[in-house]
Amino acid sequence: MVVRNVGQICYHRYVPNIDRLLPALRRLHDVMREQVFAAIASRQTEDLGEIVGYEGGDVVFALDRVSEEVLVDFVTHQIASQQPVVLIAEGLPLGQLVLPEGAGEDQCRYRIIVDPIDGSRPLLFQKRSGWILTGVAPNRGPETSLRDIELAVQTEIPLGKQHLSDQLWAVRGQGAAAERYNRISGETFPLVLGPTSAESVQYGFSSISRFFPGQRDVLAGIEDDVIRAALGPLPPGSPSTYEDQNPSTGGQLYGLLSGADRFLADLRPLMQKIADQRNETLGHCCHPYDICTLLIAEEMGVRITDLRGAPLDAPLDVETPIAWAGYANAAIRRQIEPILRQVLAQRDLPC
Repeated sequence: MVVRNVGQICYHRYVPNIDRLLPALRRLHDVMREQVFAAIASRQTEDLGEIVGYEGGDVVFALDRVSEEVLVDFVTHQIASQQPVVLIAEGLPLGQLVLPEGAGEDQCRYRIIVDPIDGSRPLLFQKRSGWILTGVAPNRGPETSLRDIELAVQTEIPLGKQHLSDQLWAVRGQGAAAERYNRISGETFPLVLGPTSAESVQYGFSSISRFFPGQRDVLAGIEDDVIRAALGPLPPGSPSTYEDQNPSTGGQLYGLLSGADRFLADLRPLMQKIADQRNETLGHCCHPYDICTLLIAEEMGVRITDLRGAPLDAPLDVETPIAWAGYANAAIRRQIEPILRQVLAQRDLPC
């Protein structure tokens, strides 16, 4: 047991047996997946797409409330009844809630950070699957960060026409595992996933995130510079790489760990400087809850870093903007990372 003092409160870091939460969290994800799927099947897109708030730097839609209600009730009765926890998610007062009601934050063994629906807009319009994301860290008070996450679970919310749904989980140092669920038969079976072994981004999917209006020209220019420097000139008409703008960080992590993507980066927080120069507003950025399942990708061998090349870290909250880079393997990291840092330096974009 490690004891950390934060202010006047003593927080205890209980690392052993954190995996005991795994069965309950997997059940929680199953329940949330079915609730969201049922809501989409029974209600109009316009109703579920109604904006009901702005929280944690993000737009909250009526669809998001469906899973948020399930989340608090389940954690209260199925997890916090055994051990008080700090629950961190959008839609909660100040972004977090100590459960059960009346418990003190210093009594909590764990902090659980959740994105009830990552990629809610594409899911709402039936363009892509959404994802439920959860990371669990020993409670170190406000100092608790992404690097403290010891357990992560990620579950696919499928499209209405899709009957298969993947669920992945990892415990730090113990590797990752996955199952595929058949909604028609109710059966599950083991799923083997892994990042690509390709040593170059050439002819693979690689991209820099530019999902929303604002500074997209700069982001696209950075991507072009990186790919050009990495691969050099190609014969006319020959594609060097392919891109897929997936506005879901959980979906991006899945792309890296499943072999679909080779290099991905989200540089949106760096665009604050450009926005200021243009008298524009910086748009939506990635937050800790969006990338709280990076442990799963890392346990599968994917490299997730900050833009200085260090392991990605950030406080467990709903507001901190995060810039990150993901490399499917060490060879691709060696190919791309030095060039990316050089391009950013040339554009005077501090990391």
